[in-house]
Amino acid sequence: MHDIEYIRQNSEEFEKAMESRGIKEFSAEEILKVDHKKRLLTTKLQDLNRQRNEITKKIKELKMSKSPCEKQIKSSKNITNEIEAISLKEQMEKDKLVNILSNLPNIPVQGVPIGAGENSNLELRRYREKRQFDFVPKSHYELGERLGLMDFEQAAKISGSRFAILKGQLAKLGRALINFMLEMHVNEFGYTEVYHPVLVKNEAMYNVGQLPKFSDDSYLTTDELRLIPTGEVVLTNSVADKIVEEKKLPIRFTAYSECFRKEAGSAGQSTRGMIRQHQFGKVELVSITTEDQSNDELERMTGVAEEILKRLELPYRVILLCSGDMGFAAQKTYDIEVWLPEQNRYREISSCSNCGNFQARRMNAKYSLEANKKVKKYVHTLNGSALAIGRTIIAVMENYQNPDGSITIPNVLQKYISNGTVISK
Repeated sequence: MHDIEYIRQNSEEFEKAMESRGIKEFSAEEILKVDHKKRLLTTKLQDLNRQRNEITKKIKELKMSKSPCEKQIKSSKNITNEIEAISLKEQMEKDKLVNILSNLPNIPVQGVPIGAGENSNLELRRYREKRQFDFVPKSHYELGERLGLMDFEQAAKISGSRFAILKGQLAKLGRALINFMLEMHVNEFGYTEVYHPVLVKNEAMYNVGQLPKFSDDSYLTTDELRLIPTGEVVLTNSVADKIVEEKKLPIRFTAYSECFRKEAGSAGQSTRGMIRQHQFGKVELVSITTEDQSNDELERMTGVAEEILKRLELPYRVILLCSGDMGFAAQKTYDIEVWLPEQNRYREISSCSNCGNFQARRMNAKYSLEANKKVKKYVHTLNGSALAIGRTIIAVMENYQNPDGSITIPNVLQKYISNGTVISK
């Protein structure tokens, strides 16, 4: 949610920021008109309440002196009726203002490239040379189906398109990746592991910016609960409506969860195999920080996600997203893209974002200053994938494949798979 005071003081800057996020046919003037009307009604209400309080006091005095007060009582009733009418109008303007602000994305911070899409993103660094194959590398779905360990046909009969069934050693590989990631995050980087629900109320989705703008992207149950599109929803909401002591920040959470998205994208290479699924597993990182800590925390979080790929010895690159390519709630985002040999391209495997106080304003999450506990500020929230399990399985399969269709298990994962070294038919 945006700070209306900031928009009042910086309307031109705000309008340019929204233009950089791809919001067309928008003007800050529209917001300020609604805000001005609401403020006029608020002022009128305050004045009417003051008048009614004075009349109520006068009625009390007249009754104590046994003097006539019918005129004052009638006037008080008229004012009360006017207050009720104006209160309804004020609430309508409040709702209109909140609705407008709720559908506007976060403001990019300084240093974020301005652009409409991925062509304006900035590559920052690469890690590890791509493997040179002496045979034509196969796709993960070709490998998985030939091994008899990946079944899309039966999954489609059971659940429809964009679902997969993994069996045997591939299922075990997924479990190994989850254990490897969580143990690293908890034991080496100080994250607190969380096991959480995958069904949440609409309010929780609103708090992180998934609603109202993206209501059609998530699955809604008949009793108005939504399946989470990412563990960020629950982990970030862990501080909703709370005031945290400054000395307890940063708070760092990690969790593995199943995630659900409608993924109504275009057909093509992205829909083959496991690249885009309606259900997928992900290990999530979330940090709750002070405003002074969040920039450094984003760099730290991105480094944690990179460390997984380094230990898996997978080639990747880090991208700074431009203003038009960032997620709705983000003010700065790094994407980590892993190399997929069969596709001959890098594909996103992690996205780490600093949301500033954007989500905190929506969910009323604050921290009290250590120097003066009466002073409260909104926390800053960050989230990152570390990593998406399905895409990590894909990256391991394609980068570690052998000429006979078997897959070598990365050294760092072998202890999680009974010291196995190869996935074979």
